[in-house]
Amino acid sequence: MLKVDVVTAFADMIDGPLGQSIVGRARKAGIIELGFTNPRDFTDDKHKTLDDRPYGGGPGMLMKAEPLYQAIKKLRKKNSVVILTSPRGQKFTQTLAKELAKKKHLIFVCGHYEGIDERVYPEMDMEVSLGDFILTGGELAAAVMIDAITRLVPGTFKKQDVTVSESFEEGLLEAPQYTRPEVWRGKKVPEILLSGHHAEMEKWKREQALELTKKYRPDLLTTSQAKKATTKKGVKKTPKKKTTK
Repeated sequence: MLKVDVVTAFADMIDGPLGQSIVGRARKAGIIELGFTNPRDFTDDKHKTLDDRPYGGGPGMLMKAEPLYQAIKKLRKKNSVVILTSPRGQKFTQTLAKELAKKKHLIFVCGHYEGIDERVYPEMDMEVSLGDFILTGGELAAAVMIDAITRLVPGTFKKQDVTVSESFEEGLLEAPQYTRPEVWRGKKVPEILLSGHHAEMEKWKREQALELTKKYRPDLLTTSQAKKATTKKGVKKTPKKKTTK
């Protein structure tokens, strides 16, 4: 079982979406346990103030260090990994999701407002970002990451190989897929997928995956992982033409 705790003042932004579909079923089955801790519970004023004006001026408000520190301190165990959702963090990838799915306890700390007091950053084991854009808070980013991680935890799917041939595995996008009916609005399913020749179908899927990656995400093909994928399982690189002088 994977235990996930989230430090946030806005739990509903995460709890609602992650109570549905596959993640919701995984929670009910006890495959993942999701808990929430409100940093307001660790404030010492009657208004339960979480934020204050930044020293040196500037727009917006910052989250205070002490409530976050106390919340993390309460939750942290020996095997915990504390993750701050942060625009300056490493980019969240499928590879990172797979690594985190192997952990026993994750603590997501959601920043809000204009950010958090710099002095609490050392309490984080890692900072992770969804991409080069700014959200109003870290809750939606945490929800996305938890979703991606949960589906990789053993037991979430009855057939765990569901996650093996997906986009970004081996550095390639996923090949096109089709379901019934065989002909839809004049468009037919590719004949190879109806042939029953599994080796040929797998070869076709690898070729299609490579073509889609070249078209939509050529940046993925610059990684050594992707280059390996294009030659390892039957997708051969186009040989260079010889030139004569």
